[in-house]
Amino acid sequence: MRAVAIIATYNEERFIGGCIEHLNAEGVEVFILENGSTDGTRDICASFLGAGVCGIEDVARDGVYSWLPLLERKAALASELEADWFLHVDADEIRLAPPGWGTLLDAFARVEHDGCNAVNFLEFTFVPTVEEPDHDHACFRRTMRHYYPFLPRFPDRLNAWKRQSGPVDLCASGGHRVAFEGLRMHATSFAMRHYLFLSREHALEKYVRRTYDPAEVAAGWHRARAALRADDIVLPSANDLRTVGPDGELDPSTPRTSHFLFEASRLPSPETP
Repeated sequence: MRAVAIIATYNEERFIGGCIEHLNAEGVEVFILENGSTDGTRDICASFLGAGVCGIEDVARDGVYSWLPLLERKAALASELEADWFLHVDADEIRLAPPGWGTLLDAFARVEHDGCNAVNFLEFTFVPTVEEPDHDHACFRRTMRHYYPFLPRFPDRLNAWKRQSGPVDLCASGGHRVAFEGLRMHATSFAMRHYLFLSREHALEKYVRRTYDPAEVAAGWHRARAALRADDIVLPSANDLRTVGPDGELDPSTPRTSHFLFEASRLPSPETP
């Protein structure tokens, strides 16, 4: 059994190496859509070729962040690549199998055995705090321990699925929910750690200084992210967040329906990355 995560990258040198290593340890290979990075992202990905990364495809950026073409290409790759399961993953995410289920690859085999062909992930969003504002370093996954469960709708991250004989759609939901004929979502949602940003300066780089595709913004995509300004970036207090348990436990109860980062400017929670 083979599983492949398809990741689109742009200036993800903070995240991509650790993301690839984690997925490989979970039995999942990675295919990269490299979207014109200007940092060390592509070199890092290339260093894993044949050792966890099964391919790198360059996608022109043309000066703007266009999400739709990347989603369309991901959906197409899910019919072109030889694999049994696919995941739509971002570089700043860590996907986890349920406790006691083994690796992600083991867990997908169990899902398939149970007669299902798609998996939802519950998001746990990790952010810097007023008390600890800067985690922009290689050990951020160790030092960044404050989070909140995030669930604006259910399912919200239905983006692992068994290979289909027909087309799959990632575009209608902006990549949040895969759709195809005969979809059967497993009753157990897996967990996903999402490292939204590592410091105030990183949030400026990742969101405020990004140029979004005007056509996508006009269509209602990227909403809060495209509207975010420097003065809107206000860090929450650790008292308003939860702390990872000693064994990595994450509490999904009473999830937030909007991100702290975008609430600061009273903006709606985004549908798309």
